[in-house]
Amino acid sequence: MGELNKEVVDLVWERPGSNGVSASLFRRWTQGMVFSETEHTALEQFEGGPCAVIAPVQAFLLKNILFNRESSNWRRITEEEQKAALCSTLAEILEQACSTSSTTSYCLVTWAKGQCPHTTTHTSLTGAALAAEDLGFERFHSKALRVFVCVHITLYSVCVCVCVTTFLFLSLQRIENIRNEIEDTTEPLIDPVYGHGSQSLVNLLVTGHAVSNVWDGDRECSGMKLHGIHNQASVGFLTLMESLRYCKVGAFLKSPKFPIWILGSETHLSVFFAKEMCLVAPESPSEQARRVFQTFDPEDNGFIPDCLLEEVMKALDLVSEPEYYVSLMKSKLDPEGLGIVLLAPFLLEFFPDQDTGIPDSFPVYHYNGLKQSNHNERVEYVQGSALVLGFEDPMVRTDDTPVKRCLQTKWPYIELLWNTDRSPSLN
Repeated sequence: MGELNKEVVDLVWERPGSNGVSASLFRRWTQGMVFSETEHTALEQFEGGPCAVIAPVQAFLLKNILFNRESSNWRRITEEEQKAALCSTLAEILEQACSTSSTTSYCLVTWAKGQCPHTTTHTSLTGAALAAEDLGFERFHSKALRVFVCVHITLYSVCVCVCVTTFLFLSLQRIENIRNEIEDTTEPLIDPVYGHGSQSLVNLLVTGHAVSNVWDGDRECSGMKLHGIHNQASVGFLTLMESLRYCKVGAFLKSPKFPIWILGSETHLSVFFAKEMCLVAPESPSEQARRVFQTFDPEDNGFIPDCLLEEVMKALDLVSEPEYYVSLMKSKLDPEGLGIVLLAPFLLEFFPDQDTGIPDSFPVYHYNGLKQSNHNERVEYVQGSALVLGFEDPMVRTDDTPVKRCLQTKWPYIELLWNTDRSPSLN
């Protein structure tokens, strides 16, 4: 177990040349998962750092409460219902993480309560190997994981650090897989200096894979393969960094299975959600066309070289006979002969007047787990109404807040009206 213990500590906390983790930083990550007294389905975050775990858990928790629960009063639940929902949510996240591994032998790993990972001895790390062969893969996950999580809710008050390291209860083979998924292997999942969680950690919780990027699929850069997201996520991810053109979130995270999105700012993670399943309906042909077109436009220029038009048309199963039809489309879509095809004319030509199915207006909610970021320092959902237009209408301009700019990376012409005097904070 000693080798496994060191692997876990190094993967989560250690950076080459670092002197370990300070006690104050580690304390921030040992907070329990505590529900707000004023918002019974919202988790509280005491200090900066563990939002990389709390926000994804909150997103999955909302998914289970909103869409897997019969009661309509989703904002008021009992203490027992809180515990059951949290247990089910954590087990689901863990199960997703281990279902990505091909190994069938696992090891449950956790720090004993009150211990810090920067100590030189790791005998406080306890583990119990559970062979899945006897139970079968599905039964092992559905039963053992839920028992494990429920026991730790009782014994450890769902310590956030335990929640993170429990992800690594898999064998050394799975830990090695996680290392291979992380782009920079010298960077731990949790920064030992500032205490923030990495994008790899967020992706690990959301998708089960600790990849460092948020685009769809893998990309080649200077002969190096950069890993991205390969499947539609249950909950989504949007980031203010995309509005600043630092990155591009792919469709697998922008269009999740449920209308719940983790929102990333420069320093914090919060959650935006709605109850309208039509927001995450299957891709319309025009949405698929936009996604495919953008795979040929990795720098997000809004155009492709005209020599790639045939490839795009083939990928969308459009008529792509090169001698006549593709040449005709090149002339029509590039009448000035600039050698490029713009996204907007392409969509208008092949997918005109498509209804998105999104209602004119619908209720939305925003969650921020930090008390100091909420009105009167009470963690509560901020409710509002959203209006998604197909074009920019200067007569319906509402505000220009970070929340809106973040959401505009998915809905370019969204407008928001909040029921409070001030817009919710991303930080």
